[in-house]
Amino acid sequence: MEKLTIENLSFCYQKNDSKVLNDLNLKLPDGTMNLLFGPSGCGKSTLMKIIAGLYPEYAGHVLSGTINFNEQSTENWTTRDIAKHIAILFQNPTDQFSMTTVKQEFIFTLENLGYPRQQMDQRIQHALERLDIAHFIDRRLDSLSGGELQKVSLAITLAMDCDLIILDEPFACIDLKSRQQLLKLLKDLQVNDGKTILVSDHDLMGYQDIIDNLFHFQAGQIVKVNDTQHIFQRYQKANQSLQFSLPEKSESIVDLCNLQLKNGQKPLITDSSLEFSNGKLILLTGENGSGKSAFFSALTKLHDYSGLIEYQHKNIQKYNSRKYARQIGLVFQDAQMQYLKLTLQEEIDLSLKHTRYQDFWTKKRVKDYLQLLHLDHLREHIVYQLSGGQKKKLQIFEMLILGNPVLLLDEPLSGLDLDSTKAVMEMIKSIASQQSQTIVMISHQLGGLNGFFDYHLQLADQKLSYTEVLNYESIS
Repeated sequence: MEKLTIENLSFCYQKNDSKVLNDLNLKLPDGTMNLLFGPSGCGKSTLMKIIAGLYPEYAGHVLSGTINFNEQSTENWTTRDIAKHIAILFQNPTDQFSMTTVKQEFIFTLENLGYPRQQMDQRIQHALERLDIAHFIDRRLDSLSGGELQKVSLAITLAMDCDLIILDEPFACIDLKSRQQLLKLLKDLQVNDGKTILVSDHDLMGYQDIIDNLFHFQAGQIVKVNDTQHIFQRYQKANQSLQFSLPEKSESIVDLCNLQLKNGQKPLITDSSLEFSNGKLILLTGENGSGKSAFFSALTKLHDYSGLIEYQHKNIQKYNSRKYARQIGLVFQDAQMQYLKLTLQEEIDLSLKHTRYQDFWTKKRVKDYLQLLHLDHLREHIVYQLSGGQKKKLQIFEMLILGNPVLLLDEPLSGLDLDSTKAVMEMIKSIASQQSQTIVMISHQLGGLNGFFDYHLQLADQKLSYTEVLNYESIS
């Protein structure tokens, strides 16, 4: 039996816009694991929100087509009806939360589905234990890292106990060890709990031996891939071991001396001393919750620390905060938090107004980079209606335009397909070189990064240290 059947589905956001989905067809057999991939902005998230009943309830227009669940039409189902059978995990976990703590968020979700209060505690505890995050139960959501929020979102999805589980880029901010554990969990849910699972992912590593069907999203339609080996080989090649040099003594722009960093009472970094060489690209890796984002916050004077941080050999605490913000910039993990204007063009214009390199940013150069990112045709689009990948590309570009001598990028590649990742990295390396910028980037996604970074900085066991090799297999 087919768990989900979609026939001739067409969808657009505005009545006069081109179709995002164009006579799309999809069948998911009951109890199967299914993987969907395709370029950033192609419509994968849109499709998932339609299946979950969020569209056209809250945006867009279904022009034609039918959706059947367990061979029954969902046309007259309410959003609550659908939520009892279909659970969705959003690409951005912060879009999913309404409450303050992890436990409150669980209760809010289960109450809305009509679960009796006396059943909730056991259901919540079971879901948290399956993800090995039972200790998160009383944590504030705003104290968790991006990867930890993704784990909480998945735990809530499990607690809903729906027949069909839809996951939109569920591992975008997850470290490689956790990714492998969660893939095993999804397979266990399929095999032992009888769940049907549809995952959208740009990084195909780890799926080859666990999925039943591979689907490619292209030109508003979905095509089942029969020659899966060719596709997976491309991603295995992209995730080869990364080689780095160890820093030599050179001119530094940021120096750390006996840095100590905590999250409340939990130590994150202890007694670390090192430097960032001027004009270099540095990749920063580490497990979820290890303190990478908190470290970036300390570098931008947004998080308390002890020890010494110097910028151009001067204690950062002695800089005027407003002037210092022009020296070290931060690309947030959540792209939407960075936006101040409504349209893509307005965002670009704001960055051009404040750039340190007015002569460099000609109209032609802006246009060339927007074309490289496949954003030039979206200049008048509202930024909040862009896809997750498009939001990331815009955010990175406008922050590069500002030209901060040091730019910190927190998970900028989440939501980007392999081709988009390479385009973004080419842009970052090119602009950083021409503007003499130092780049430090946090990323759990390693595919497509070979050859772009000078150094690899690892946060492990509460220590920051440079390493020469980053091997996908050895840390997954």
